Parts: sequence; structure tokens; C-alpha cells
Amino acid sequence: MSRLQVVSGKGGTGKTTVAAALALALAREGKRTLLVEVEGRQGIAQLFGTEALPYEERKIAVAPGGTGEVFALAIDAERALLDYLQMFYKLGSAGRALKKLGAIDFATTIAPGLRDVLLTGKACEAVRRKDKAGRFVYDHVVMDAPPTGRITRFLNVNDEVAGLARFGPIHNQAQAVMKVLKSPETAVHLVTLLEEMPVQETADGIEELRRAGLPVGRVVVNMVRPHHLDEDTLRAAAEEHRAGVAQALSRAGLGGARRGGLAERLVDPLLAQASEHASRVELERAQRAVLAGLDVPTYELPLLGAGMDLAGLYELAKELRKQSVGE
Repeated sequence: MSRLQVVSGKGGTGKTTVAAALALALAREGKRTLLVEVEGRQGIAQLFGTEALPYEERKIAVAPGGTGEVFALAIDAERALLDYLQMFYKLGSAGRALKKLGAIDFATTIAPGLRDVLLTGKACEAVRRKDKAGRFVYDHVVMDAPPTGRITRFLNVNDEVAGLARFGPIHNQAQAVMKVLKSPETAVHLVTLLEEMPVQETADGIEELRRAGLPVGRVVVNMVRPHHLDEDTLRAAAEEHRAGVAQALSRAGLGGARRGGLAERLVDPLLAQASEHASRVELERAQRAVLAGLDVPTYELPLLGAGMDLAGLYELAKELRKQSVGE
């Protein structure tokens, strides 16, 4: 199992939720996972019901079973650049003065490739970091990455800084980052829904990642709704058994089945809902066929009717474990 798990997805597909559930699923049997946020939205803090994440690694959860731990970090490009300037140029207070003058914000704005090197570099450093005994500090690092439309450019930092620095520390940093990102240590997962636009964006994202030589992991199909009846059964009910549906409603105590009775009046809205469900089942079946053609293994996570909270995260983590996450 790759040590750096990058999670991306079209907006609205729940990529941050999936990243958090994946971190919990991987932190098992004494394992330590670091969950990294790079977009400054504090979505991880909201999911875990904790205060805003600082620019430091902090334990935020214990994995199911109580033996693994999840730490979290919100990477800030300015702070990462200050660390970088101190590491390579020993600027110290001069670096802080640059921040006050707005020079660091200016630098990361005019050179977005530099910003991405700093963000990905911090995560890759955590992947490689070892303790005094020579053991990895974290067994897995999970990155809640930018959306699918930007993920290849975000990760392909070597190309992004090629015109900015052809030699020196920045160039060397980009090379070191790409060595991790293009290695078997890394897997890029894409989150989708069984809807046409997210599936198409997922297909495009996989193609772009492959062209860039970046390792595609799995497609995570999120918010999967149960199919209570197949479309053939639903359409048969709508087209042929109107009277039978009315009689069944009447037997259930919902009024008379005669014309104008309560049960009879419920038939039309009920069959309309059944027809809508049948159409959705048909659409989802078509999108599953598209995903199957991508030749990428998948995870599936159910739609949780009660909404997302910490208990829901643990439920999704359990579901991922059932699908052999970390094996």
C-alpha cells in the first residue's frame, strides 16, 4: 500500500470526507497516519469537530479499535516558504520581515508553481521523515488535494518550476518532490459520484495523470444510494399495475382503493417517484459502465442519510477497511 495517498475529486463529490475516512481506515493496529490539508479551507477541522488546524501536526482522532492515531496538518504556503528560506538561506528574522512586507505572498502569487512545490514538498517531507531509531514517523500520509481539474498541474511540480528555476535549491526541491510523487510510494485517488459530469471529469483526470507519469490509485465512488428495485420492476409497476398498487396501499390502511379514495390518489405521486428512481438507476448503471472502462480499481462508499458527522466518518472508514484498504 502506497505511503502517500493523494485524494482529489470534482467539487461536491466529498473528497475531503473521503480523505478523512481513508486516514482513519489506514490508522489501524498501531499505525500512525498524517492527514494533510493544502487548500486553506479548514474542512478537516470541521469534519472532526475540532478547532482550526495550525501549521503544526496535531493528533485529532484515534482509529477504530483504539490502537491507531490520526494526526492532521494544514499546510500554509507562506509558512512553508519561511521554513524553506530558513532551511536553505538561514534568513531567520529577515524572512519574517519579508512576510510583513508582503513579499512572500507576492512571490507565491506570481509563481504558483513555487507555491505548489512548497505544499507538496511539506507532505513529501512527512512521508520520508524518520525518528531517531530509523523508523518512519508516519506509516501513511493522506493529502486532501485540490480538485480534479487542477490535480495534475498541482502534482507535476517539476514542469511547473522549470521556467522558474533550472538549478539551485528550488530546482533540487522540485526534483526531490517528483521522485516521491512518481514512485510506488504514491497513489492518486479520484473521488466521483455516479453522475455524468463527475464521472467524465474523473476519466479526464485519469488520462492527464497517466500522461504526466503520475501514479493513479483508485476511483472512489462516493454517496452510493441503494437500489431497492431494478428499473424493469419499477417500470412494470408504473405501466401495468396501477390498480394493484392502489389495492396494496388500501390493504396497508391508507384509505380506499376506489377512484377518488385516498389510496387511489397516492398512486400517481408514488409511481412518479418510482419512475424517477428507475431513471436514476438506469443513469447510474451507464456511469458504472464508463468507470469500468477506465481500467482502475474502485472503492464504493454509501450515502449516509443522516448527513456527515464524526460517527459517519468512522462508518465510512469501516466500510473502506472491509474493501481491504491498507492490505
